[in-house]
Amino acid sequence: MKIIHFIYILLAAYLATFLRLIINNNFFTSIIGSFLVGFFINKRLSYSNEKILLSGFFSCFTSFSGFIYFLYKNLNQGDWTKFIVFFNLIIIVNLLTMLVGFSISRKIT
Repeated sequence: MKIIHFIYILLAAYLATFLRLIINNNFFTSIIGSFLVGFFINKRLSYSNEKILLSGFFSCFTSFSGFIYFLYKNLNQGDWTKFIVFFNLIIIVNLLTMLVGFSISRKIT
């Protein structure tokens, strides 16, 4: 990869972080990001565009640390039921949303 592609990855990560701060909702950003990842996985992207989108933009937009911090807060409050429900709900909803994005992408192309 050329150095310019690394710069594009950094710019995509910056844009994703900025959008994440504007939205300010971990659950909503993870759903949007999962849908878009599923949508773009099916597209025939070049290697550099795939890295820019998946490694740069979506990895910062759907930050795993936001998901873990949300679960940590529930666990730290001692609410095991809420922790288990949200843990499973977030994973299942994100997987289903990603599959919907993938299916829509297949129908469009």
